Amino acid sequence: MRIGDAAAAAGMTPRALRYYEQRGLVTARRAPSGHRVYDEEDIRRLRAVRELRDAGLTVGDVRAFAHLLRTMPADGMPDLLPPAPRSGGSPAAEAVARRRLADLDARIARLSHLRARLAARLGEAEAEVTEPGGQGEPGGTGRAGADSGPLFRLETAPSPARPALRA
Repeated sequence: MRIGDAAAAAGMTPRALRYYEQRGLVTARRAPSGHRVYDEEDIRRLRAVRELRDAGLTVGDVRAFAHLLRTMPADGMPDLLPPAPRSGGSPAAEAVARRRLADLDARIARLSHLRARLAARLGEAEAEVTEPGGQGEPGGTGRAGADSGPLFRLETAPSPARPALRA
């Protein structure tokens, strides 16, 4: 099947499919006309990539799972860790998944802290602001990951009153 049909079957855009191909997560064959051609195995692999991405993994993280994509289920979230030791799991893949989980926890903690500070500034009675801590703690200065977005800080001192704008 051609790229548009394959992308639709995998639940993504043709642009995303080409991007995953560039990153080595899927390899298209070429028809005599030069068009990319995908089969059901490619679609299954792309669905597994999409599921891993939807679970919060980056493309770089998914590359650590590339050798496992063939064995992942066609539907639903793949099991990242095998149920029994030495049953075909990958220590590297487990380390990537655990690192991403820690990254998500740190991002949630940082956003929760920022939300509490903003809520306190707005006078919400339930707002509880904790003191900033180190990496992985609310308000910490550590970065959770390259793709975690910008880090915004609220001023702790009130800002000076600004004059009203005149029409």
